[in-house]
Amino acid sequence: MMEIRRPKLLVLRFSAMGDVAMVASVLQEFARQQPEVDLIMVSRETFRPFFDGIPNLTFHVIHPRGQHKGLSGLYRLFRELLSYQANGVADLHGNIRSRVVTALFRSRGTPVRVIDKGRKEKKALTRTRNKVLRPLKPTVERYADVFRRLGYRLSLSHALQPRHLPLPETARRLFADEGARAVGIAPFAKHPAKIYPLDRMERVVEYLGQKGHTVLIFGGGKAEQEVGDRWQHAFPNVYNLVGQFTLQQELAVMSHLDLVISMDSAGMHMASLVGVRVLSIWGGTHPFAGFLGYGQRMEDCIQVDHPVRPTSVYGNKPCICDGKNCMELIEPEQIIGRLADLGY
Repeated sequence: MMEIRRPKLLVLRFSAMGDVAMVASVLQEFARQQPEVDLIMVSRETFRPFFDGIPNLTFHVIHPRGQHKGLSGLYRLFRELLSYQANGVADLHGNIRSRVVTALFRSRGTPVRVIDKGRKEKKALTRTRNKVLRPLKPTVERYADVFRRLGYRLSLSHALQPRHLPLPETARRLFADEGARAVGIAPFAKHPAKIYPLDRMERVVEYLGQKGHTVLIFGGGKAEQEVGDRWQHAFPNVYNLVGQFTLQQELAVMSHLDLVISMDSAGMHMASLVGVRVLSIWGGTHPFAGFLGYGQRMEDCIQVDHPVRPTSVYGNKPCICDGKNCMELIEPEQIIGRLADLGY
């Protein structure tokens, strides 16, 4: 009897961290709804932990600075991916590298669909004059549309799916006080314009620590580690995790939190991936652009209304409102008030 071959689908998204984490949230839903399809996720090795536990998924690493650098490297990647004999390619990136790879697959007759990033609507949202301030399609739905155009049914729940991952042995002490609620704070971001002033965030950290909650600081880099160390020494119940765990271990720790406070950054999307509620802080960017964490709520977005906002989609441009960085218009009491409303 002839063996029935399972459908195979290549998924391309090479960076950035938050965007790749959102892809993982979508693929969790896809795998539940389409268990007969094998997924091959193509991304950087750093992001592999985001896809752990997704059924029928193989992770294929791209090395853009190594063996897959330049046109010859991308052709090498294409030859590697041919071995999967995929029935289609979902390009969720739409950058130069992914378009080179998809062009090669198209030349062989493989069905390819590419994300529509909605650049025109995003430009209208972020321009200074004649701004059109309205919610745009969520990025996760833009990802889902690519699969739909390839012929797959996919309905996103937009609901958090809690996942309690095994804690690293060295992290167990952080949850020793079973009566305390655990709050993660991810106060950093790639672009400085996305970062809430650290002296103001310090007042939020102090409030939570003095309330008796366990406060865990997440991030990466030497400067961030110094900030976390300072807060740990200054306030009770505050623990600096910067530089102590791998990404996989950070996800595991985060999965045991009750709440996360984050910028519009990868921290928000990591929390979404393990089903944890997030209070997110927005400055020059805006959740209307479609990058709110999967399953998160608009009422949990901390921001101020101002006719200048938003100034950019990705936070790579400064946002000056009434002569101030728009982040400075958010008082710590606004964040603390929302925490109190939630019982913290």
